[in-house]
Order: sequence, then structure tokens, then C-alpha cells
Amino acid sequence: MKPSPNTVAPSALAMNIQETIERALASAGLNTQSGPMRSVTETIRKALASAGLGGSEAPAKPAAPARPPQDEPIDVVAREVVDAPAPVATSAEAPDTVGKAAQPTKPATADKTPGQFLSRSFTGPAGTLAYKLYIPARTAQQAAQPMPLVVMLHGCTQSPDDFAAGTQMNRLADEHGVLVVYPEQPSGANPSRCWNWFRSEDQQRGSGEPALIAGIVEAVGKECVVDPKRVFVAGLSAGAAMAVVLGETYPELFAAVGAHSGLPYAAAHDIPSALAAMKGRNALGRAHFPGTADDPRREPSHAVPVIVFHGDRDHTVQQSNGDTIVQQASAAHAHQTQGLVSTTEEGEAGGRRYTRTVHADAQGRPRVEQWTLHGAGHAWSGGSPTGSYTDATGPDASAEMLRFFMEG
Repeated sequence: MKPSPNTVAPSALAMNIQETIERALASAGLNTQSGPMRSVTETIRKALASAGLGGSEAPAKPAAPARPPQDEPIDVVAREVVDAPAPVATSAEAPDTVGKAAQPTKPATADKTPGQFLSRSFTGPAGTLAYKLYIPARTAQQAAQPMPLVVMLHGCTQSPDDFAAGTQMNRLADEHGVLVVYPEQPSGANPSRCWNWFRSEDQQRGSGEPALIAGIVEAVGKECVVDPKRVFVAGLSAGAAMAVVLGETYPELFAAVGAHSGLPYAAAHDIPSALAAMKGRNALGRAHFPGTADDPRREPSHAVPVIVFHGDRDHTVQQSNGDTIVQQASAAHAHQTQGLVSTTEEGEAGGRRYTRTVHADAQGRPRVEQWTLHGAGHAWSGGSPTGSYTDATGPDASAEMLRFFMEG
């Protein structure tokens, strides 16, 4: 019997099926003549032959050579096609892709450079200071944009790596596109690697540790694209006290200050007065700071936004010091605005109760924010146990500080 005009011979049908599949794969950007996709088309051909659809018109093709084991990118593409096939477009639906070379799909983060934690050193008239700079993971487009910069000052006995691990600020830097710099206090400057916040020569502009840290900010600005209007400084304990000093001595450089378990500006002038201030005695520092009664260095005169965290069970640096930081900052802002409006809320985060008070200006912008951590000691709230002086419970101080900085 002759086949009907509408009937296709098996061998011709096989060729049509195979050619249609090969065209569809090619339209998806896959090369069926070499590599793993050649094996796929060969498998299809054999399946058609076993179903009685093969013939002399579809000769067997030689088996594809084994893929080199190191050819991982191609292997990934092959697994995606074989294990999770997607709807195939015909050549009519995608005319522009037919015959083009395969273009493997890149992951969404493929164009991002990984974050870098770099060791650096700065030398200026006041001496030399090592520091570590974290450059966040970012795309080339993001890298061309000016980025905020956060200066993180560690506490006594800590190091940049320790402080970075405990605060997890580098992780937040990746999320928000922020540069982070960690100056390192050497043991030669202080046996316990504390910042010398209590010495009068380190409480002034243009000298000592404030000048060195300000110099580091300038050096980072030459290496990276920094937004000069969004440079911030934060610290823990002695680092927090030095952050407060920097807010007073370089107000044009730092847009806001974060102080965790720290002390107010000019609270001491030597080690004995520093120990007294830490215990909450004479926290205002007026009786300690040398000079005449009208010495302008006794109290902050520059209104820099400040966020303060302090535990009410902190027996290393008494909570009254945190209260005084807030008082100093509020007074400075009150002189330059029509007054501050305060709101207070009680809450719980991370298993710890807190009291949060926000002092905002007439435009509703928070100028001073205070977090009292109930039952907390001398440790970074919401920190990671991979670093020292951290408390995993409580609100995330790193995230809240960065939020305060970026909202300003």
C-alpha cells in the first residue's frame, strides 16, 4: 500500500523531529555540535531509532569526547538543561538567537567584586597609626558612586579584626554599600591598647590621636570614592569616648557619632580622673579638665548628631556617663535650634528590654538618640560571640547606629 499524501515516512519523521529539536536547542543558545549537548542530541536520535523512527537518512553520529573534568562552567550549564528543562522557544519566537554562540547565564551576583579587608598604615605629624579598611562587595556601577564611610574605634585590649567580628559591621557594609575603617591603637601608645581619650593632648584638634584618625579618613578618601557628607565615627568604651572627642574636634569631618558604653567629652585629664569618671564620679569633667573657668574645651560646642547605647548594669563604665553624653549633645543642639522635642518608648529586642529616647529638632529630624539596655553590662549589644566584649542579646547596636547615620 502506498502511503497517504498526508503520511510521513518514519525516517523522514525522525529527521523532522530531530531537526526541530536541534533548532530549538540552538535557539536557546546551546551548541548541539560539540560538548555535552552533542551527547544529548545523540541520545535523542537513539531514542527515535529504538521507537522505529530511525533510518538511513539519520546516520549515527560519533560519540562526543569525554568532557575534561576541570570544565566546570560547561558542566553547570549542562546540568541546568538536563535536570531542569525550561520551555523551549521555536526559531520563529526567537529569531535573533538562532545560530548565535552559547551565552551562559550569569548569577545575579556574578558582576560583584568580593568584599576586601585590607591592612593599611597612615603617618602624619602626630605619628603613625595602622588601620584596616573594609571595601564592601559591590558592582562596578556601585563602585563609581561615592560611598558612606564609618570609622570604628575598638575598645581596650581589642583589635580591628576582633572588633569587626564582634560588631559584624562588615556584613552590614556589604548590605548597604558602606566603607568601614578600623584604626588600631598600638600597645606602645597604651599598654592595654586603649584610646587615650582622657589626656588633654588627645582631646584637641590638630594633635594626638584625633589628628591621626582624621588623617586616616583623609587617606581613605584618596584611595576610595567617599561621600564627604556621610562620614561617621562609632566606638565601644574607650573607643566610644574617642568617638565623642572626634565629634567635637572635627565636626566638619564627622556627620554623626555613635557611642556604645562610652564617656562624655573632657571627662578626665589623666588616669586617676579617668578611673573616677568611669565609676560615674564627676562625669561632666568640669572639675577634671585643666584650664581657666572659661576654657572652651570643657564642654562640646558643636552640634553633631549622636546615638548612645549603654547598659544599666555596666560596672566598668557607669551608665551615668552615657546620660552625660546625651546631655552634652542635647545642649549643643538646643543652642542651634528652636529646641528639641523628646519622645520615649519601651520595647524588647533580642530577648532584652530597652528604653529608647529620641530628641528631634523642629523639622522632626532625630539629633540625639539614647538606648538604655536593661540588665546589660559592658558589651556591644546584639553582637557576635566571635568577638570580645559582645552581648548576643538585645537590639542590634550596629544596625541601629547605621540606620541613625544614614537617616541624618
